[in-house]
Formats: sequence, C-alpha cells, structure tokens
Amino acid sequence: MIEFKVTGDYIPMIQLLKAANLVQTGGEAQIVVTEGEVKYNGHVDYRKRLKVKKGDTVEFRDKIIRVI
Repeated sequence: MIEFKVTGDYIPMIQLLKAANLVQTGGEAQIVVTEGEVKYNGHVDYRKRLKVKKGDTVEFRDKIIRVI
C-alpha cells in the first residue's frame, strides 16, 4: 500500500496517479481512468478530474493508494 499525503484539500485523480509514479504522463493517466482501470473507494470511476481527498483509497494495477 502506498500512503500519499495530500497538501491541500484534494488532488485530482490524474495528478495523483502521476505523483504516485503509477503512470508516466498525464495523458496515460487520462486513458487508464477513462478505460475503467482505476477504482475509487472500491468502485470503478471514470472521472478524470475527480477530487481525491484525505481518507480515500485508489486502486490501480494491484497497487492501492491511501490518501492521508
């Protein structure tokens, strides 16, 4: 599990995937989100600009990110 500390109120989903080094580019992040490869709090979510907040979890390719 990856623990990611958010500095503001939230981080957009595509920025989180990049910041956690799970994708190489923002374009790649957008593609994996729109193709349904990312789960947000246990459910597939297709929103690229989703605001991920403290306490949320994101799953992608057998990696789990917990936002703290």
